[in-house]
Amino acid sequence: MEGFEGSVVAVFLTAEGGGDPAETPEVNAVAGRGLEGDRYFAGSGTFMKDGGIEPRQEVTFIESEAIEAAARDEDVELGLGDSRRNIVTRGVPLNHLVGREFHVGDALVRGLKLCEPCAYLESKTRVGVRKAFAHRGGLRGQILESGTIRKGDPVTPA
Repeated sequence: MEGFEGSVVAVFLTAEGGGDPAETPEVNAVAGRGLEGDRYFAGSGTFMKDGGIEPRQEVTFIESEAIEAAARDEDVELGLGDSRRNIVTRGVPLNHLVGREFHVGDALVRGLKLCEPCAYLESKTRVGVRKAFAHRGGLRGQILESGTIRKGDPVTPA
């Protein structure tokens, strides 16, 4: 996909399954492993099976515009990290990146599938989240080439 240049608004890691996301200025994205310091990288993610990370668990994204729209359209206000996604973007058409490769800072990522909100997310946040974030809940990605991702970094098509 051509024609966009977005950016990383914030980076969040959750150290253990069920824990609270914490903002960090940068993260090391490791191909085949995920984000260093995150629960899935450490092998303690809530949805891990048999102790191994699946490509769809390596990194997740959400548009800051989706967070703003949920507050505006559905009166569901969340902080940037409350979505439990790792990377918050601006100006990036995440729904259109399924099956496509894109650069995030120094890393290369492939969009795998949409990250629709689930009952677990709603239980960790508030009632109405599933409806407010339907079809705009983010993107699951696989890290193809390792690199550092920092707040403010560009997000561009590969």
